[in-house]
Amino acid sequence: MTELTGKAMAEVAVSVERASKRFGDVLAVDSLSFEVAKGELFGLLGPNGAGKTTTIRMILDLLSPTSGRIAVLGGPMDEAKKRRIGYLPEERGLYGDMRLGEQLVFLGQLKGMSKADARRRTEAVLLSLDLWGAREKRVDALSRGMRQKAQFAGAVLHEPELMIVDEPFSGLDPLNSRTIKAMLLELQERGTAIIMSLHQMSQVEEMCERILLIDRGRSVVYGALAEIRSSFDSHAVRVWAKGSLEGISGVEEAVPENGALRLRLKDAVRPEQVIAEIAAKEGVEIQRVERAQPSLEEIFVRLVGHPIAEGE
Repeated sequence: MTELTGKAMAEVAVSVERASKRFGDVLAVDSLSFEVAKGELFGLLGPNGAGKTTTIRMILDLLSPTSGRIAVLGGPMDEAKKRRIGYLPEERGLYGDMRLGEQLVFLGQLKGMSKADARRRTEAVLLSLDLWGAREKRVDALSRGMRQKAQFAGAVLHEPELMIVDEPFSGLDPLNSRTIKAMLLELQERGTAIIMSLHQMSQVEEMCERILLIDRGRSVVYGALAEIRSSFDSHAVRVWAKGSLEGISGVEEAVPENGALRLRLKDAVRPEQVIAEIAAKEGVEIQRVERAQPSLEEIFVRLVGHPIAEGE
């Protein structure tokens, strides 16, 4: 579960082997190992301060690992490979005094595009992000959400082979978040490897098949999301039913969830007991019932003993 194998090994975009980074007495990243395949949307998860951004900076060769090895697009990072990578940092950095369209053309040329190709791609990307009407505006005159989308435009302009996005949905409303998600998924379909760094686990559960969850610089869990979730028993059931489920014994908490009711059970209670009680309850018609898999947040709490919020 922890490694890419077979054909996937030949399609590795990023390989991190026992990488560590120390800043004085602080060990920010502690012997991390993981791989990201071409055409994969990979989730790098953990609370703020967990070591995600430091790991990203080592992949990009902005920081050198204290120990370990990192290979990108087939080997060590070099200047030519940097042109094949798109990076959306958590701390945004566009030039505020330049007009948006002019700046994107400039950024495209820095990535090796001709001026004509950079102009063509600028128009296409700004239209996709509903920013074409703002192309003549200075970046510092844009709203926060528009600046966020503009930064994303600069990162995808050159159609990168590897895309690294650090908190890509920060500052975006739900509509613009959906737009960014759609563009990331489109890049993935074209074969771009995408590393998405987040502390909001619900976003990753929607988009990623494999993840690395870290805390305090260390790997907590790594592998296929479906396998990770199935290996943990949430001790809960999800019930779709007509009628009231109030008063069911053995239930610690009942939470509405996508048209169902998620029942978290007390430790000594078996799911079969609760299901039988619901089936026997007068005025209740069970439509569907299933064992509920735990969320990533629940798995994280079990493994490290504190919720994500405590690390922020």
